[in-house]
Amino acid sequence: MASGLNRTAVNNCLQALKNYAAEDKGMKHTAFTSEVKDLTKKIHTVLQATAQMKEYDDVPEMLVDLQYSLAKSYSSTPELRETWLEHMAAVHEGHENFSKTAHCYIHAAALVAEYLKRQGTYTPGCAAFAQVSPNVVADESVMKTDEGMSMEQRYTVRHLVDLLEQCAKYLERAERCEVMGEVFKLAIPIYEQERDFRRLSNAYESLAQAYKKVVDVMGTGKRLLGKYFRVAFFGQMFGDDDGKEFIYKEPKITGLAEISHRLEQIYCRKHGRDNIKLIMESAKVHAETLDSKIGYIQITYVQPYFDDEELELRPTLFERNNNIRRFIYETPFTCGGKAHGSLTEQCKRKTILTKEQYELTPVEVAFDEMQNKVKELNNVITQNPPDMKKLQLVLQGSVSVQVNAGPLAYAQGFLDKSVLASHPHKHIEKLQQVYREFIACCGKALEINDQLIKEDQRMYQEDMKEKYVQLKTRLAKYIGDEISTTVTASSSVSSLVM
Repeated sequence: MASGLNRTAVNNCLQALKNYAAEDKGMKHTAFTSEVKDLTKKIHTVLQATAQMKEYDDVPEMLVDLQYSLAKSYSSTPELRETWLEHMAAVHEGHENFSKTAHCYIHAAALVAEYLKRQGTYTPGCAAFAQVSPNVVADESVMKTDEGMSMEQRYTVRHLVDLLEQCAKYLERAERCEVMGEVFKLAIPIYEQERDFRRLSNAYESLAQAYKKVVDVMGTGKRLLGKYFRVAFFGQMFGDDDGKEFIYKEPKITGLAEISHRLEQIYCRKHGRDNIKLIMESAKVHAETLDSKIGYIQITYVQPYFDDEELELRPTLFERNNNIRRFIYETPFTCGGKAHGSLTEQCKRKTILTKEQYELTPVEVAFDEMQNKVKELNNVITQNPPDMKKLQLVLQGSVSVQVNAGPLAYAQGFLDKSVLASHPHKHIEKLQQVYREFIACCGKALEINDQLIKEDQRMYQEDMKEKYVQLKTRLAKYIGDEISTTVTASSSVSSLVM
């Protein structure tokens, strides 16, 4: 960012632009306003993160977090997102955090895979990475692409393979050899298709060496996969991180004293030794009792947490240190308020830190998408007084055959007789019911529109009715209903538009 840039003035300009877009009556019921809002938010993120990067150049965790926010802001520009993912990889490599380096390349590879899927040249897309890391699909499946951008020369299957090989290289250096197998499962079919026997030979040789290392370390029982710490920040000087807590993964056998000393040194250099204090106890911190002029850092040793059922699914040490979502730590206390007491009064609190996450099966995704469509229709149907422009936009997006590939595709994919037995009966019933609601909502929306339009839109209304009938006819065989093809006005609708 240019040193002479007036950030305050730029932020004021962005806010003014967002306000103008929101107040423009002509654009009020179009996507323009939300697009401007998203754009200004992205620009603000880029400016803020770029300005802070020099300030936190010697704090790798903060630097990477800023780079991550930049990568996230470029979801609509895949090339720039990949660039910042690679910058993150370089920071991690510089600090010998090879596992994190590998995961940056995993995300970059998944990004390319998703782009190629949308170009029709790599069918699996980022979903193929689900077994490598559960975070990948959630982050990379939301990719948007700017119109007019041409990445055919850079984003090729060969580029995807190059990134996968980078993943494997750093996974090996991180001693996470088990994940290498999942990465090469993605690369090997491409090598085979291209008859690239040299790369095939190298891949199998790398896998053989990797699994030999796994056998060796499992035989000795000695494997250093890192330690985990909960780090919480309190104080105005930490800005947006005030009151937030993070899980830090430290290499090898890093102890509590070592990470505490490292963080203390970093923040004392930045804010002054008298302005930083460490909290070594794991008890709950009451922020209102702290000195607002001081920055406090609470550091607690935590361990991965699994219930009995999950432990059975993770029999090896590696599996209990990979793709972790929950951590546990202990806090000693007594009923009298002290941390420690005699054996007969010593209590212990176990705290489980959980990163909430749940996954939907494909048929559940279909239900979720259709349910969202029904909610969108219901919102415009129940609006009083009715908003004709918004109603017509939502209606056209629902019944027009040209833009209705989603609902029809879901019906064909999950409700066709040939595939019904492949999915749980309860999910099929829920999906069929939401389609009935979808059809009913479209009918109500058409009836309301019929009451609102003037004579010059009569042909438009008849066209929408015809498309609605076609849609119902095509959906009828999937939901097991005889659907009436007549659209009539109901008394409830008539009262709504009066």
